[in-house]
Amino acid sequence: MSEGHWVFPGFDPVAIQIGPLAVHWYGLMYLLGFLFAWLMANRRAAQPNSNWTRDQVSDVLFYGFLGVIVGGRLGYVFFYQFDAFLDDPLYLIKIWTGGMSFHGGLIGVITALWLFARKQKKTFFAVSDFIAPLIPFGLGAGRIGNFINGELWGRVTEVPWGIIFPAAGLLPRHPSQLYQFALEGVALLIILNLAWRLRAPRGVVSGLFLACYGLFRFLVEFVREPDAQLGLYLDLFSMGQLLSMPMMLAGTFMIWGAFCRPQWFGKGEKVA
Repeated sequence: MSEGHWVFPGFDPVAIQIGPLAVHWYGLMYLLGFLFAWLMANRRAAQPNSNWTRDQVSDVLFYGFLGVIVGGRLGYVFFYQFDAFLDDPLYLIKIWTGGMSFHGGLIGVITALWLFARKQKKTFFAVSDFIAPLIPFGLGAGRIGNFINGELWGRVTEVPWGIIFPAAGLLPRHPSQLYQFALEGVALLIILNLAWRLRAPRGVVSGLFLACYGLFRFLVEFVREPDAQLGLYLDLFSMGQLLSMPMMLAGTFMIWGAFCRPQWFGKGEKVA
């Protein structure tokens, strides 16, 4: 065991126990993320000329929640556990065994927002720009949940702040969960809400979400332990990095289009 490095204590994964009901830290973090999104969305909907009602806020968050759950599970199974699915197709619905994918959840949310926008006769980017700044808080909370659970640790390192995760061995590792909390949670929250407050052209906030998250995830993956069943592609890139590359490209293209081709995003409207 490397001396001088903090040893992860192994927190109880159950945050609250009331009789037979057990609330796990990860589930609690999801709940906090949803509560933050609900409060912030209603606050912005109450602003003059927001073009949003409280009922629409409730509906879009419900759509988004379903998108996260369905897309996150499908993405995890098909991106990371496809062999397990081929061996047992019922693995797809065994959510209680764990396993969610951000990139799958993103696809699910995009689909849900498109359906909501169509039903409400709103432009897709009017909806996505409204929702994007609400997401980073939940992402950050989720990474704290990963850290408390002692999962998704980083690669072996000798940096002074390395942490020994006993479940991963006796060598210190990058606390990649905390890196992702700082970037996907804190930094992305600041960037998107600053763009919102500056009334960036329609499409910029959504583009920034894709580009910045993709970049942050791509960088952290270099120090995050790759999935054991997948390893690295070309001995360099993880699955998370491969899935983040299209996000960076799409987000950059959207930001360019928002300034140079505003008609693509709804007659050059700015965020409400």
